[in-house]
Amino acid sequence: MTGTNTHFSTLQRLLHWLMAIGILTMLFIGVGMVSTIGRQYVPLLVTHKTLGIAILVLALVRLVVRFISGAPALPADLPEPMKLAAYLSHVALYALMIGMPLIGWAMMSAAGYPIVLYGGLRLPAIVPQSDSLHALLWSAHFYLAFAFFALVLMHLAAALFHGLVRRDGVLQTMLPGK
Repeated sequence: MTGTNTHFSTLQRLLHWLMAIGILTMLFIGVGMVSTIGRQYVPLLVTHKTLGIAILVLALVRLVVRFISGAPALPADLPEPMKLAAYLSHVALYALMIGMPLIGWAMMSAAGYPIVLYGGLRLPAIVPQSDSLHALLWSAHFYLAFAFFALVLMHLAAALFHGLVRRDGVLQTMLPGK
């Protein structure tokens, strides 16, 4: 976090919480998809693809807003390793919020599957059709989903640590209200 603001802007907080709900929903939909071959699979897949693209768009908007608005500074007494961990975890979160949907899109493209979202919106293929590329991207998407889930849990744990143990105001910068 950098800057002189004491809180994230209302838009930043709205984007954060919308994306938190979307990402958690995606993780559970993803688990549901890989654990079923029943009639629920296709609706789950369409929801997963649509929500993935929505998260991609929101992440890009969020990144632009972050560059424009900045972020509150971390507490001065926070140890340097914790500041580094905060910085690196945010870089990783943004990388996964943007990378996971792109990997999923590329995976579907490599398989030759149409990328059709709710409302019949079709996305173009972003990589050529290739069975070996599809297999590689499927593995990347699958394993990075676990890394993403772990990172989300660490982010939540850090937020609770700041709010309940350190009580240093970091958690309050993202909560509603002033």
